[in-house]
Amino acid sequence: MECTLCGACCVAPDIAALDKPLGLRCPHLTQDNLCSMYENRPNICRDYQADEVCKLIEAPTLEERVDKYLALFGLTDEAKAVKQQGCASMKRARLQTSPAQAAPSPTEAPGGERPR
Repeated sequence: MECTLCGACCVAPDIAALDKPLGLRCPHLTQDNLCSMYENRPNICRDYQADEVCKLIEAPTLEERVDKYLALFGLTDEAKAVKQQGCASMKRARLQTSPAQAAPSPTEAPGGERPR
């Protein structure tokens, strides 16, 4: 599947290599949903390939796509808590969540990354 440049993969999941929390926009994502550090992006971003999840979360707006992604993986409440805390760091967000929320979920991929 070809990437549609929708930006959802740069907002919805947490990205440990960039210390980007769950559900928050990557600071390197431009207004037109392009990566401002594309040539220097971390391997997790380089390795990402558009897949069936992209089709499942199709929607007219980035916000709707992100909401669908979070709901698909059961992460809506966790993302809402991170957003309410106003935490710009994934490390700080994990420290501020309760132990039950901080435990790895069954949707996490090896290495602690969320599916992208």
